[in-house]
Amino acid sequence: MKDIAMIPLWCSIPFVVMLLAIAVGPLIAEKWWGENKNKLLVSLFLSIPVTIYMLVNGLSESLIDTVAYDYIPFMVLLGSLFVITGGIHLSGDIKASPINNTLFLGIGYVLASVMGTTGAAMLLIRPVITTNQERKYTTHTILFFIATVANCGGLLTPLGDPPLFMLYLRGAEFTWFLNLFPQWIFAGTLLLLIYYFVDRYYYKKEDWVDIAEDYIRVEPIRVSGNINFLFLIGVVISVAFINKGNIPQMGEEHAAIWLKYLREIVLLVLTAMSLYYTKKEVRNSNKFTWEPIIEVAYLFLGIFVTMAPTLLWLAKNAASFGVTEPWQFLYASGTLSSFLDNTPTAVAFYDLARGLVSGGLPATLSGSTMIAGVPEIILKAICVGAVFFGSMTYIGNGPNFMVKSIAEESGIKMPGFFAYMWKFSLIVLLPVYILVQLIFI
Repeated sequence: MKDIAMIPLWCSIPFVVMLLAIAVGPLIAEKWWGENKNKLLVSLFLSIPVTIYMLVNGLSESLIDTVAYDYIPFMVLLGSLFVITGGIHLSGDIKASPINNTLFLGIGYVLASVMGTTGAAMLLIRPVITTNQERKYTTHTILFFIATVANCGGLLTPLGDPPLFMLYLRGAEFTWFLNLFPQWIFAGTLLLLIYYFVDRYYYKKEDWVDIAEDYIRVEPIRVSGNINFLFLIGVVISVAFINKGNIPQMGEEHAAIWLKYLREIVLLVLTAMSLYYTKKEVRNSNKFTWEPIIEVAYLFLGIFVTMAPTLLWLAKNAASFGVTEPWQFLYASGTLSSFLDNTPTAVAFYDLARGLVSGGLPATLSGSTMIAGVPEIILKAICVGAVFFGSMTYIGNGPNFMVKSIAEESGIKMPGFFAYMWKFSLIVLLPVYILVQLIFI
């Protein structure tokens, strides 16, 4: 095998181009980029030269590991959560008071770590919009929904956000992520408190006629597709307990394929059961289609293949970056997660941390507790940076644009790409995240 220290940096060009395409594609070529087949073409166009390079240079094993043990488990988990949560429908129209809205977002914040930020966001966004349909001032509610439900709430488990699942696959135990509870509860409490007072301010500005109509048009909350909660529990149990830590035979080199992919097989069975037992009307009510998960599959095929040589290069050249302290990992991973997809960003900085370990940790981190082969405090910084800062822009995390689109379809005026940052994320979210870093990282 070729010495991976000799991999040239230019091998990262396809990976950078892939991430830039995801970031700017919707902005400069919205209609063309909106076609999933074009996303697949871009992924294949950038992946093929990387694949050829790695095969020719004896790095096929690394490429196969990336696809077989990262991409496939990643897509199976996302697919199962997508299908199962898509079979749960929430309907009703409660009073759109500040306390009710805050409770809505608080429930979503908790659910995000159980069913994933995408699942929780898609389950709750339409009921939130329906609840507030009589109100004139609603944009701020959608902005805080993106921050809390579609991003920060997912910090607590590997199911919450894709970057955490990738770190779980790299050796962090399922229960280890519960150690992020202080950061999770602090940020969530602060964001929900800020939202409550902001919503109360706008509530007082509403026309009393609209508020009276909101009090009249009340429908109790109803949940349909309840059987999917059982399947969701099955997903949680599968991810938590079906792994090499609990079943060492899964990690043996010559283990049977069915054993290596036992977790994924169980998840696929749960997905099939959800499809079979959920009534068609429930999925129709959710406007369920396969297009979003197909889009993710196409894009991440390109991401996982093109990032393979980049991760090898990072692991061997970590010291040259000057990123050694936990707070640097938080802001560096957070900054890139704001403008690029947070999953490959988290993986890249994890490999950067591994490179530091192999090259010698700085004195400030000597004797640190190690988790998944890196200092625990650095792993925490990467997790917080990737998950929290995904809310700094519309493109930082997948659900952000989905929530924005649904809100605009419902007639809610949303700020543009840059207005979102300077009117909301930079003045509301960033101070909260700085406090998290100063107190916990």
